[in-house]
Amino acid sequence: MPHYRVSATSSAPVDTVWGLLIDARSWPRWSSGLDELVEERSSGLDPHGHDGVGAIRAFRTGRVVTGERLTELVPRQRMSYEDAFNFAMKDYRAVIELDPTPAGGTTITWHGTWRMRPGIGWTMPFVLPRVMQRMADDLAHYAADPAGTPDRP
Repeated sequence: MPHYRVSATSSAPVDTVWGLLIDARSWPRWSSGLDELVEERSSGLDPHGHDGVGAIRAFRTGRVVTGERLTELVPRQRMSYEDAFNFAMKDYRAVIELDPTPAGGTTITWHGTWRMRPGIGWTMPFVLPRVMQRMADDLAHYAADPAGTPDRP
């Protein structure tokens, strides 16, 4: 089964990084790879930015919209999700783990597995690790400096 495991370290504390992860509306702000949260295709979003288990968060990148369902939340430690709808992959499952650093920052470890769909799916083992590394890096940088913006292609 294809997989990836990436990590990044932020000078921001775990609470700051966690707050960004559980708020789907923040993801397009810190991720250079996401254009927008598609609220009409999402469900169960918390109006105060504390999405819970079962929430479906739909994100648009270019013309493609994919959705993820939150499956586990261990506050300030771990978020797990699976694909709710994704044209290129099936059975996608990912975990984001946060560990405090001795200096007061956060190590972000993001890992996932999936099965490929026919067609474009064969490219995912080559593309997805780079995409997810960029997501982790974007999150780490934005958490440390929210005034900075991700580089847009």
